[in-house]
Amino acid sequence: MAQPDGKKIFFENLSGAGKAIAVLTSGGDAQGMNAAVRAVVRMGLYVGAKVYFIHEGYQGMVDGGENIREATWEGVSSMLQVGGTVIGSARCKEFRSHEGRLKAAHNLVQRGITNLCVIGGDGSLTGANLFREEWSGLLAELVEQGLIEADAVQKYSALHIVGMVGSIDNDFCGTDMTIGTDSALHRIIEVVDAIMTTAQSHQRTFVLEVMGRHCGYLALVSALACGADWVLIPEMPPEDGWEEKMCQKLSANRAGMKRLNIIIVAEGAIDRNNKPITTDYVKNLVVQRLGFDTRVTILGHVQRGGTPSAFDRILASRMGVEAVLALLETTANTPACVVSLCGNQSVRLPLMECVQMTQEVQKAMDEKRFEEAVKVRGRSFENNLKTYKLLAHRKPESELPISNFNVAVLNVGAPAAGMNAAVRSAIRVGISEGHKMLAVNDGFEGFYKGQIKEIKWGDVGGWTGQGGSLLGTKRTLPAKHVDKIAEQMREHNINALLVIGGFEALECLLQLYEARATYEEFCIPMCMLPATISNNVPGTDLSIGADTALNAIVETCDRIKQSASGTKRRVFIIETMGGYCGYLATVGGLAAGADAAYIYEEPFDIKDLQANVEHLTEKMKTSIQRGLVLRNENSNENYTTDFIYQLYSEEGKGVFDCRKNVLGHMQQGGAPSPFDRNFGTKISAKAMQWISKKLVETFRQGRVFANSEDSCCLLGMRRRALVFQPVVQLKEETDFVHRIPKEQWWLKLRPLMKILAKYKTSYDVSDSGQLEHVERNRPKESDASVAM
Repeated sequence: MAQPDGKKIFFENLSGAGKAIAVLTSGGDAQGMNAAVRAVVRMGLYVGAKVYFIHEGYQGMVDGGENIREATWEGVSSMLQVGGTVIGSARCKEFRSHEGRLKAAHNLVQRGITNLCVIGGDGSLTGANLFREEWSGLLAELVEQGLIEADAVQKYSALHIVGMVGSIDNDFCGTDMTIGTDSALHRIIEVVDAIMTTAQSHQRTFVLEVMGRHCGYLALVSALACGADWVLIPEMPPEDGWEEKMCQKLSANRAGMKRLNIIIVAEGAIDRNNKPITTDYVKNLVVQRLGFDTRVTILGHVQRGGTPSAFDRILASRMGVEAVLALLETTANTPACVVSLCGNQSVRLPLMECVQMTQEVQKAMDEKRFEEAVKVRGRSFENNLKTYKLLAHRKPESELPISNFNVAVLNVGAPAAGMNAAVRSAIRVGISEGHKMLAVNDGFEGFYKGQIKEIKWGDVGGWTGQGGSLLGTKRTLPAKHVDKIAEQMREHNINALLVIGGFEALECLLQLYEARATYEEFCIPMCMLPATISNNVPGTDLSIGADTALNAIVETCDRIKQSASGTKRRVFIIETMGGYCGYLATVGGLAAGADAAYIYEEPFDIKDLQANVEHLTEKMKTSIQRGLVLRNENSNENYTTDFIYQLYSEEGKGVFDCRKNVLGHMQQGGAPSPFDRNFGTKISAKAMQWISKKLVETFRQGRVFANSEDSCCLLGMRRRALVFQPVVQLKEETDFVHRIPKEQWWLKLRPLMKILAKYKTSYDVSDSGQLEHVERNRPKESDASVAM
């Protein structure tokens, strides 16, 4: 792989030579912790620091001895896909005492460790900060007791702390997602999807309890992701008399031919008087009042188990690298910080600011200030709650506004998991806003053939968990049939258009925008939502469907690597989809621990291929037993997957053997991941609200007329913001020949993947996080709460 020119050469700017970094996992375990540990170790070694494992969390730090061991590059191999934490985690009462912290300080000083990377919850991070504040006093005591030399106080004068939050609960303020949350949602949704099939067979009601302690995030997002009938969370207890309303809703859904009901209860759910609401109470309520066959399922620790999702591996890897950068940049005056996720960016926040805000949530709940508790949780949590209420609770016809607007929804391009969740969200939000919603089957091909019909609230029930496109989708562009499409627009009096799809959808909107000069029918608000596994649409960092495809790639890579567990020294060459866009190969490679990923955007030649083979050969001769090489399908017309397979097979003779695998359309199939369900649901709701606003703004003299650039937009996520961008303005950012954006944010992850695969490469740190302050409420226009 050719090496990109970094703005800063890492070795010259941030040398860690002579520094010692220790990493520990504390408190509970969470999937993805091992990926974070691996990233800290390898990034630390890459910059020349000594890196130590502290086994069994703070207990290991207090006990010392074999619990604190130097880490090696090979020591973190094969741990990326393992759940839990391989270095162990334990609650430690002794560390809470002054004597315990004195022992811990002695153990660290003996090894010259003054940089700590702590992966845990708010309790673990608070303990780390206290340790840091007491550090100089602890060293003075150790000198008095004759346990260390006097010059050690000067030499090890400051303890630097960087935290990463590992918790499935997502209960830490300051970050959109904590390590482990997405994997826990995967476990929950797998169970809910399975339960829904049996519940439908028997016409049953299921009451499910999910984890989260005093945080309702898992319950809320899983309710959104499966379209649950009712959800009970601690931050927003139901109004008094909720029992009657819930039973009415369940009864109405059954009367509407729905064969099952799902009620999700957070383990910390309470009523308005702070009295716990249990699953048994809910079950008895449904049985007594409605007589429905009702079952209770408590998911328990299954939510903390299993292999980490692609999202968690990528998040943890990015955070681990950022944590090492933060440690290398700290000074004696730098406060302890925590590496967080905001939208699609890593940020550094003062640890105690985040802890204090997290504690404020609990205080607000204890004092029954529930609205405030929701706000303090953060914009992401607040938006999830608003979206759930909007989609789950249908207003009576008499309470709906009457807009007299007709809005059409269609899918364009290849199918992508999450499309159906986006359509469901659009239909229900549109109906709530008083619009008549029209569904178009088979994209613009169905449009010009008149395959358009009204779609009601109940028609999209159960759509969130369905893969593919239930509306049907085609790649047909409208240009050749623009007159027939205009005719259908007139016939059905369509006042606005929502197009959900990939690169073709962008081309479609550009063609319709240009057709406005000839056909007034297209002078209406039009919005596009990016939905493609390739993630190749300009104007957005993420597309609906890409996360599901990444999980398919990562799961397959895990299985392929496992298949070689009885075979020594084997390299797998795997081809991914994506057209000319290398997103799946690169980010999938980062999540799966690939040794190389070949993509179109980063040209490579035979010398690069040879260098990669030699690099892999050297690793195989030491201790690495399995290698993984990903190739994007259109990365190079001559260096095909077969060619690379044959090259590696020939050059690796006597050291390793080779196998190849073309993943193909399995990347497009399957049930959508929790992220794609949630992402599709929320950006679709936002798009429909934008359409409603534009319809009102452009309605003049009895008709809708919109011909400005900003009335034909793409809604995308850019860094921290969800932004509506005129499609005409995106033309300059687009390579139409290769169907990719001219600039792609994820290319900055490629050096990171190479570093973790033991390549010497340049690393651009110009975009690394700077210490910021916690914002209580980000302004709406910069809301990036789609990061679940």
